[in-house]
Amino acid sequence: MTIDLHISAKTYQIDTEQPIDISIPLNFHGQQPNAYGVPHATAKTYEDGNFIGDTRKDGSCNFEEYKLVPHCNGTHTECVGHLALERISIHAVLQNSLYPATLISVEPVEALGSGDSCRHGKDKEDKLITRTGLTKAMADRSNAFLEALIVRTLPNDDSKMSRQYLQEPPPYFSVEAMQLITELGVKHLLVDTPSVDRPFDEGKMTTHHIYWDLPQESHEVDPINHSMNTITEMIYVPNEVADGQYFLNLQIPGFVADAAPSRPVIYKLRKA
Repeated sequence: MTIDLHISAKTYQIDTEQPIDISIPLNFHGQQPNAYGVPHATAKTYEDGNFIGDTRKDGSCNFEEYKLVPHCNGTHTECVGHLALERISIHAVLQNSLYPATLISVEPVEALGSGDSCRHGKDKEDKLITRTGLTKAMADRSNAFLEALIVRTLPNDDSKMSRQYLQEPPPYFSVEAMQLITELGVKHLLVDTPSVDRPFDEGKMTTHHIYWDLPQESHEVDPINHSMNTITEMIYVPNEVADGQYFLNLQIPGFVADAAPSRPVIYKLRKA
């Protein structure tokens, strides 16, 4: 099916038969990425008296119980409820799911020599996504396609689909980089790292606070008038998908929680 889209006085088309899935499928019985060393997501056959939910054990159907930590076990989308005292859910925040989007590739640099800042100490192993790096990658950007920003870090390969981030610390955003993202009006930020912040940052979560317009170290969020921005982490964008403009379908299940597993899908655009 072909759909016409009208974006900033221009008409584009997408082919719904050609989706590009940039999520990491959560394989309960195989390899998974992992952040913070939490238990891996698991699936267990449900059993109750004479019932067994496994056709391989003579059950009438397959019927499993799943256990996961969405923030750590794979691709997930989160909202300001991640930081708030109030229980604000991603289900309430993500009302729409279709957005013009820009995909960029950025090479993180050594934090110590970057010139950008963070609110915790920098280690010599730290890599930063900087304001300069983002600015260079978005040199030819169209503001009409910055409702969603997809950031692919370099180098890039499919080991991200099963990477253990306690063993391979990921890059993170500098203060100045996240300030740029907010200045550009990005509403939905998608990244291929497990967090926009350094994984162990003394609990400051500096760039989360910047993106959701919260005072640093505050958890006081107005339950009505709060940021409607989202962050999607632990995506994977294959190298053959070129930087540029796309149309994003950001899919989540109906979880009343601060975050949920998600499946972002992008579509190539062609002018109608």
